[in-house]
Amino acid sequence: MSAVDVSAVYHRGMDAQPLHPSAEEFISHLTVERGASRNTLAAYRRDLRAYEVLLLSRGISDPARATREDVGAFVVELQRRGLAPASIERAVAAVKSFHKFLVREGIAEDHPAGRVPLPKKPSRLPDVVSIEDVERLLAQPFPEDPAGMRDRATLETLYGCGLRVSELVGLDLLDLDLRDGMLRVRGKGDKDRVVPVGGFAAVALTEYLDHGRPFLRAKRGRTAADPSAVFVNVRGGRLSRQAVFGIVKRYGGRVGLDIHPHTLRHSFATHLLEGGADLRALQEMLGHADISTTQVYTHVGIAHLREEYLSTHPRARLR
Repeated sequence: MSAVDVSAVYHRGMDAQPLHPSAEEFISHLTVERGASRNTLAAYRRDLRAYEVLLLSRGISDPARATREDVGAFVVELQRRGLAPASIERAVAAVKSFHKFLVREGIAEDHPAGRVPLPKKPSRLPDVVSIEDVERLLAQPFPEDPAGMRDRATLETLYGCGLRVSELVGLDLLDLDLRDGMLRVRGKGDKDRVVPVGGFAAVALTEYLDHGRPFLRAKRGRTAADPSAVFVNVRGGRLSRQAVFGIVKRYGGRVGLDIHPHTLRHSFATHLLEGGADLRALQEMLGHADISTTQVYTHVGIAHLREEYLSTHPRARLR
């Protein structure tokens, strides 16, 4: 391996550098022919840049000359650098798609990544917190200023509607119908769905829209403003994903919770199932294309039932 660290691509922004022309052509293909989302394109670009770093360290400047051993070395290096199995699986899938494209376009003669095994991804349940923990998070005092109203609405909406971060920051004013208790959400693959919103989330959103957002918008600069965005920063621009992560971390830390936005989405799903929600209805609310993705939460429910059994049945544990 060269002095250049493959994992640096994922942590230091090296993915901004241009890719090999064939890789740039592949990215263009994903953009134009496949209509890939911005997040998907960014992930592919990072993965292919990391792959190029590995190839360059092995003296290969043209990806079309890569061998099966080179692809295998890429997997080993990602494992050695401590990337999560899910991240490695995604990176190898990007490399495989890229090499298929090279063969299809006549740029390369064979596909070296075809039989490279993926690292086994350990089975793990989503991170969730208890209903009591969510209550502590959302019942804490928030600053009584526009940013505090926005932060409360952010947390209430993430948990109350089970949104992904990208879906939350992508909300526009025209997506809200608080009178009928509905949000229109743009999910993965730019697919729209309607999600119910009510109770505390609807109240927090209404208060923020009436008394918080107008004042944040009033501070906007000439170029920072986004008049359509629901959630805005102190300059009136659309709130970023990083800002939402920061909000969740900050308020979670205040009540002793180490959480991230997806924790609230997972907790939303788990608590609905534990309350008796229908799996198909939950699939619609979460925007899962495949019911098998939603079924992971049934395992969380089983784990909850076992925990209840062990803690309450008089003969469940050996003394």
